[in-house]
Amino acid sequence: MQNGERFLNVLHQLSLTPLEVLLFLNTWYYAVYFVAEILLFIYKSQLLPYTSANLTLDLVMLFLYLGVEIMRIFFGSKGNLCQRKVPLTISLLLVGPSTIMAVYYMLLQTYVLKLEVTINAILLVFYVFELVLYIVGLISFSSVIVSD
Repeated sequence: MQNGERFLNVLHQLSLTPLEVLLFLNTWYYAVYFVAEILLFIYKSQLLPYTSANLTLDLVMLFLYLGVEIMRIFFGSKGNLCQRKVPLTISLLLVGPSTIMAVYYMLLQTYVLKLEVTINAILLVFYVFELVLYIVGLISFSSVIVSD
């Protein structure tokens, strides 16, 4: 293999390993986060004067948040591994609703515990790093023309 062929092979491998690792870690962290939030809702519903309407709203929003996170991580991983801009852009756009939901559960839900502030702040840190890596990935995928 000549030097030029090696260089072209390197150009074809644009997927970002740090982004994939971060998405993998975020998958596991969000699974733990979701279970923790369910347990915290059980705890809060037993000890605090939670109205059924507010509890239902918070739980429905948590399940919607789960759906958005699953789609965001799936499209982010698919876009990164396949080096495709469209799935990566969809995942980038889904960071917005995910961030809004994390802020809601960190500050705006009916009752907020200190533990919830902490676990949501960690999620927001994940989102910031992923946002930067999404942008880097989109720039790298756009800057090189891959011919088959």
